[in-house]
Amino acid sequence: MPTPLVAAAALGAGVASAGVGTAVAGGLRRRGVRVAYTRKLFHLCVFTSAAVVHTFSGLPGTLVFGVVVALVVLGAVAGGEGNVLYDALARDSDRPRQTLFILVPLAATAVGGLAAAIFAGPYAAVGYLAAGWGDAIGEPVGSRWGKHPYRVPSLVGVPATRTLEGSAAVFVVASVGSTVALSSIGGAPLWGGILCGAVAALVEAGSNHGLDNFTVQFVPSIAAVLLFG
Repeated sequence: MPTPLVAAAALGAGVASAGVGTAVAGGLRRRGVRVAYTRKLFHLCVFTSAAVVHTFSGLPGTLVFGVVVALVVLGAVAGGEGNVLYDALARDSDRPRQTLFILVPLAATAVGGLAAAIFAGPYAAVGYLAAGWGDAIGEPVGSRWGKHPYRVPSLVGVPATRTLEGSAAVFVVASVGSTVALSSIGGAPLWGGILCGAVAALVEAGSNHGLDNFTVQFVPSIAAVLLFG
């Protein structure tokens, strides 16, 4: 259980992260920015904050932070279309299962973040930033510049594709995120961050649509433990 100080700090971080993410992503969506961008801006804000909270407070603070963010997203889902955050997260391409593809990634994020924190300890930050930065860039890059699509497994019959260009972006940015996380933990050779980024990109490329928030957090975190733990 978190101490009162840790709980208060994580609670504040969760409110601030979700609030800023909602304001930025929701405001841009209201201005006509595509969901491919607004959804990932919220994703980026939350995962980056989670990595910071985990680095300073470990599992107890991360649990409090995660509960706050989950409640915010569930509130948006309850509001449905017209809610500023729901509209920023709901992809038109996921119709008629838009809500499902908000709830499934939310659950995948929660389970993946918890599993990484339990089994990887401080190295969970590697997975948080690999997913938070790498996975966040893949969809916008693929949407804007993707020329070579490939199909990925999905749920309930909703077709899903990714692109080689998006996957390459995941590799580059996940490598940067992994390197930053490893540096915050105590340092590692540059090749360590690149290898964790490659693991993240490969896992993301093969993951089921909607479940990659679990795999891209958990697998790079375990890879970091095996390499440097």
